[in-house]
Amino acid sequence: MARQTGSNATAQAVVVGAGPAGLTAAIALAVGGIETVLVAKRPERPDNRTSALLAGSVAALEVLGVWDACRAHAAPLRTIRLVDDTRRLLRAPEVSFSADEIDLEAFGHNIENRHLVASLEARAAVLAHLTRIDAAAQAMTLGEDAIAVELEDGRAITAQLAIGADGRKSLCRAAAGIATDGFAYPQAVLTLNFAHARPHRGASTEFHTEIGPFTVVPLPGDRSSLVCVVEPSEAKRLAELPADALSETIERRAHSILGKVTVEPGRGVFPLAVETAQRFAAKRVALVGEAAHVVPPIGAQGLNLGLRDAATIGELAVAARREGADLGSETMLARYDRLRRPDVASRTAAVDMLNRSLLADFLPAQGLRGLGLYLLDRIGPLRRALMREGVTPSAFEPRLMRGETL
Repeated sequence: MARQTGSNATAQAVVVGAGPAGLTAAIALAVGGIETVLVAKRPERPDNRTSALLAGSVAALEVLGVWDACRAHAAPLRTIRLVDDTRRLLRAPEVSFSADEIDLEAFGHNIENRHLVASLEARAAVLAHLTRIDAAAQAMTLGEDAIAVELEDGRAITAQLAIGADGRKSLCRAAAGIATDGFAYPQAVLTLNFAHARPHRGASTEFHTEIGPFTVVPLPGDRSSLVCVVEPSEAKRLAELPADALSETIERRAHSILGKVTVEPGRGVFPLAVETAQRFAAKRVALVGEAAHVVPPIGAQGLNLGLRDAATIGELAVAARREGADLGSETMLARYDRLRRPDVASRTAAVDMLNRSLLADFLPAQGLRGLGLYLLDRIGPLRRALMREGVTPSAFEPRLMRGETL
């Protein structure tokens, strides 16, 4: 437990932010024996979005003792279909990827964030080395030997290491003086869940259109989640449609592959953008999740990157503790930055290239995209290599993602 002195507390690490990446980081540290304080106000409303957790993320949650509580709420993703739904002169062939081609039962599992967070919180609540404080951080004081997080209720937490998991408007990132690079797309994303008449059979289908991907992803039972990328005005219009009209629109755009559609309550509209921190760690602060990088919800990369962040900082911090080293040393933080940057940069570039290839009106660009998908469909070794890289990065893979303990 963190040491209390009056209204203040001292720990080895403090995690700011309790989304999936922050909770995973806090659990990894605590399981590794690091006295950790998790600081975040509980959200007023549950998150109705879903997350497609790739196989490595599922392996990490299994090792951390979280996955058993998630299992009943998650649907396996056994097949991924890419369908060119444009009306262009040059159209790509349909490509299908099957997990059994690379000896996996599933590429991953899709789960509603509310169930994922509830499972993570339940695990966090029983860990002896983890203390949860239900208060927002409002300031940070950076010192040579420690960092202090000041809370809105007047308390302060002092630690060797602070992990910023506090989203795209990160207080931790600003306190560490870390700038970001980024840009916005002329698109927004509509997210929701829906029931349907026909079984999905574990298949996720991504329809590529001139304005962005329209992706349906399996949930348990005859339910799926939708990630629909369109122009911002169209996203707003769709989100405001009556349930019956929106259900008909989704069924039509999905070409009735799932039969009659019935949308569920809870719709979200988010701008599409890319933002990457110029450094992922500095001045005793390590950034994870959207505090470090914002990636469009295309190709199931965003949260999986965040969980790899959490697994990596957990591994490095636990190793430092065993060696009796400073958890927030510049050496350790520099290594964290060096290990995470290739993975984040390559995934961000791949998502950006896919999205821009759909928006491009340049005929040769459309032809190259079609040729690339044709080659993936026809050349088995190439297709399997891409699938393996999509599930397991060739860059550094944390121990947790390999199913190993810290």
